[in-house]
Amino acid sequence: MGSLAEASSLPFWHVNVPPEEREEECPPYLLSARGKDLEILGTPDSDYQRMTWPELQGHISRNRLDVFQRTPIELRRYFAFNYEIKMKYGSVMNFVLGEKLHWKHPIVADGKPFEKDSDLSIKWNDWPYGIDERISHLVVWTKFPLEEDPEMGGDLTDRQRKQIDDYVEKTFRVHCGNDNVIWFRNWASLKSVHSVEHFHVMLFNADKKFLDRITVGDVPISETV
Repeated sequence: MGSLAEASSLPFWHVNVPPEEREEECPPYLLSARGKDLEILGTPDSDYQRMTWPELQGHISRNRLDVFQRTPIELRRYFAFNYEIKMKYGSVMNFVLGEKLHWKHPIVADGKPFEKDSDLSIKWNDWPYGIDERISHLVVWTKFPLEEDPEMGGDLTDRQRKQIDDYVEKTFRVHCGNDNVIWFRNWASLKSVHSVEHFHVMLFNADKKFLDRITVGDVPISETV
């Protein structure tokens, strides 16, 4: 919906919106947009370049998680959805716990980390990043905290990384292959849900039957709204 030159002359909330649907005032769900998000929202969706699998692997290996972003249109939808969720449920955490995970608050683990399947839940990332569409973006939610090293700015301890990697190995790599699986955990400043522990797993060209089985038939919310 327009070139980059045309977009630069428009308020950011008009970009990627048909002229007949543009609002004079910024929609309330976009009022909180700042920094990188404003730049993305003001970019025509047609100009966005999706991240490739090798690019994604490189960024994760260098811990450059800040470069991940959604496509302009998906980011707008993400803001709108979260705004509605907060209005209806009070917080994103309440929605995730009650409607997606069906876990009670306070969260209490049934065993030690990665000991019991009931303490983990594998779901799709409801609002995935702007990446190659052959990449599946999953989230592993845990009832137990993930151990952080305060001297590393809140990054995971080596012991915790090994525990996660062992879990990823038996759960994903044995089915999808070493070169087709990568995982990461967002820094605290990048998390959209802070109160429920989780880490991310990305799979390249994964089998649909495997994905349906591992997520127990979950479907990303972005595909249903």
